[in-house]
Amino acid sequence: MRLRRRSGRHAGSRVAAWLTRPAGRIAVVGTLTIIVVVTVTPANGAATDVASHVATAVHDLMISKSETLNGESFTGTAAVGALFSSTNGKLDNHFCTASVVNSPVGDLAITAAHCVADRSGTIMFVPGYHDGDVPYGMWQVTKVYMDQAWTSSQSQGDDVAFLKLTQPGSGVPIEDVTGAESLATGTPVRQLVQVIGYPDGKGEPIDCENWTSQPMTGQLEFDCGGYTDGTSGGPFLADVNASTGQGTVIGVIGGLDQGGYTPQVSYSIEFESNVAGLYKEAEAGN
Repeated sequence: MRLRRRSGRHAGSRVAAWLTRPAGRIAVVGTLTIIVVVTVTPANGAATDVASHVATAVHDLMISKSETLNGESFTGTAAVGALFSSTNGKLDNHFCTASVVNSPVGDLAITAAHCVADRSGTIMFVPGYHDGDVPYGMWQVTKVYMDQAWTSSQSQGDDVAFLKLTQPGSGVPIEDVTGAESLATGTPVRQLVQVIGYPDGKGEPIDCENWTSQPMTGQLEFDCGGYTDGTSGGPFLADVNASTGQGTVIGVIGGLDQGGYTPQVSYSIEFESNVAGLYKEAEAGN
């Protein structure tokens, strides 16, 4: 579902971009490391050394270097799964990723709007899917909630959707079976996140951990290789509990360029009031 075209970036432009970033950032271009430390002298003559920011800046070595980070296959986690088209009750191919989010009724998942906006027929969500196994059953998408800004003009700042899920023949909500991720809006731009996605044609999901950055207002960037078609809708999970595997969704692969032109760089919209409002609509079941 993600568009994938090489962006044609060159090392020279990357150096220029890093040199215009705030003081104290560390950049790596190939094997060259550039450390920019600026000392500012206020009018009163006292020198203010921004080297105190270096501890934070060290993490930027991880941010942009997707060539040193790649998503690794694993057997999955309960609250994250693949979206499948379905024919006569049987699963076809999976095409995107979604995750269960906490709600009062316990029947909601989140994905990217571009994953489901123009898709007809039956959509099934299979949490924890791996190698043909459906450890938590198959759940039908019965309603899709998208922002009007997306449905009218495919606004890249509104590429998110909530899904209402039911399991035919059962009245048990999915959250009681899989658990759920928390949902947060208005969070800091820079956070350490785990991103999970189901690449097309693969039987298992991949995951990778790195720091987010802000390529432009309203968008988050996550750099790690391997996030090909099918990973759209995959959650950006902050504060992941090592025991449960659950965390807080602060984004989903989508937004800018519908998630990114290359497998090495993924995007998400920033979750702000628009996402909070859409969640309330889905929560109310309107």
